[in-house]
Amino acid sequence: MGWLKRLFGLEKPENAEVNPEPQQSQQEFAAAPEATESIAPERIGLNGEYDQSGLAKRVALAFDQDGNLDDVDTLWVAQTGSTVVLKGEVPSQDVLDQMVSVAQNVNGASDVDTSQVTVG
Repeated sequence: MGWLKRLFGLEKPENAEVNPEPQQSQQEFAAAPEATESIAPERIGLNGEYDQSGLAKRVALAFDQDGNLDDVDTLWVAQTGSTVVLKGEVPSQDVLDQMVSVAQNVNGASDVDTSQVTVG
């Protein structure tokens, strides 16, 4: 089972991207085509739509796409604003370092909090 499926109950959506371009809804565009209300980078979903947990989902997708990261079923991904929060346990410091590196490369991530992770 992958990260997206375990954490969010989602199969990978078609055309899902770790760093998609933000979309503007047709309703927003019709109401004010000159006002390009943009989505905050941490709220961009897997397909560029607004998603309250967009950053966490895109980090989970990035973990799924990294061939060196298996789904560590004792670790969870969350977000607080633009900070990626990792919680739980990882098998080694090397795995944690790799996860932090991957998470930092996701658009919208300003920081990665590992204070709730134990290495065991």
